[in-house]
Amino acid sequence: MRLSTTLAWAVYQLASAISTQDCATFARNAVLSNPEATLLNSSYPTETPIYWDFQLSLPDARIYNSLFLAIGNGGMAGKYDTPANEFMWNINKGYAIAGCDSGHEASEINNFGAGGPGLFIDYLQHTEQVEAWIHNSIAMHTPTSREVVESFYGVQPEYSYFKGCSTGGAQEFALALLWPDLFDGIIAGCPANCKGAGFLPQPTLDFITSAVLDKCDLLDGVADRVLENPLVCDFDINTLACEPSATDLSSCLTPAQITTVEAIYAGPKYPNGTQIYPGFPVSSEIEWMRQETDLVQLFTSSILQNLVFKDLKYDILRFNWDSDVDRVDREAGILIDEIGVDFSRFKAAGGKMLVFQGWADQYIGATWPIQHLHQIEDSHGGSVSDFFNLFMIPGSGHCLASSKDPNVPGAYHILETLVDWVENGVPPEEVMTDQPLNGEKVSRKLCPWPQTARYVKGDVNDWTSYVCGGGEMTASLEKGSIVCGSNYKS
Repeated sequence: MRLSTTLAWAVYQLASAISTQDCATFARNAVLSNPEATLLNSSYPTETPIYWDFQLSLPDARIYNSLFLAIGNGGMAGKYDTPANEFMWNINKGYAIAGCDSGHEASEINNFGAGGPGLFIDYLQHTEQVEAWIHNSIAMHTPTSREVVESFYGVQPEYSYFKGCSTGGAQEFALALLWPDLFDGIIAGCPANCKGAGFLPQPTLDFITSAVLDKCDLLDGVADRVLENPLVCDFDINTLACEPSATDLSSCLTPAQITTVEAIYAGPKYPNGTQIYPGFPVSSEIEWMRQETDLVQLFTSSILQNLVFKDLKYDILRFNWDSDVDRVDREAGILIDEIGVDFSRFKAAGGKMLVFQGWADQYIGATWPIQHLHQIEDSHGGSVSDFFNLFMIPGSGHCLASSKDPNVPGAYHILETLVDWVENGVPPEEVMTDQPLNGEKVSRKLCPWPQTARYVKGDVNDWTSYVCGGGEMTASLEKGSIVCGSNYKS
């Protein structure tokens, strides 16, 4: 049975506060007005400044797969986040889906949760709400949500999963480290759990990426204008330098532009050379405009002005990478970062975790999850692939397919892989991606890092034409060099 995309939802608003004691009554009183699905919305007040809304989407019992799926938030949250296509995909698969606003409300006052320079962001003034945003909100609503699901269907969910990206990716790490018994399986996408020059116009960014691809596109065996692994691309930005006599600067870079690009590649460092946060890899340049505009204006300014410096007139261009990073860690990092490395409790509970990261992510340094993986491995004394695996996605942007690369598959079948691992013990040795934005029939294979996919033979647009391997080709990375966030423990 497949659900229509024009579902007539039965919506139930709970006028008074609910608690876990009366969830069963609440669920029994919810009468279906549509035979296919029911949407339950509720507000949950607490004794703290946290007052949050959560939502349950319940498929008809005839297709319910006995699985509970909680969805993470994006950005500053304040609302229930899930892309419509992903929601329909999962509800069609029979999942009982739950989500929440992460403990605060997105409103017109705070640009509907987007933030912005000079805006007063109320929840950033309350420690409990800031901690709930990433660390605690999922753990707060999940027991209640699962009890409603149990009462609604008359049986407990057999397994519980969590999936999110960006802020949701950071929430997953918090869940695995702080609430290790809550979920059987976790998917963390593009985890924004470690937050921390000159302007380059879009034509210049396009020019740089094109030059990178001209040099390294064939390293993976396929001419598709996508790099399977940017770390093995030996590209020198100085080859694009303008000659001193150049008059047409559209096909070369000025010294100032080269300096800016090199700084973005390198990432910020302390005066002693210790990396604060990783830079951006080659081939991601085409996506940097969002980093230069939206992220700085909406997110960075809101955090620095409201949470760190507590001054709405603070000029973010005054930020001093030598002296102010420690203040960010002290005022914000301890409340919102979760970059610990000891997953022993999560492993002991039988939890499984898959992390995915786009190589062309416009908001997050793509190598951060790789470096964090190294730190986790160091903490556990070796490979952690029996409970934790990372998949890097060639050409992918932040959580989704890059609009600049419409031929790159945009649907990642990671949840199916996680379920098979948790319930059937099948190791996550590969993941299929398909459905590029241009609508063509293209599928690709993702491999657990440090393996990458390499074309062998057959149709280059068919994922079965690729094999995983070649981890030994991966360029060496600094281990244990990321220090942002007070929760990092070596």
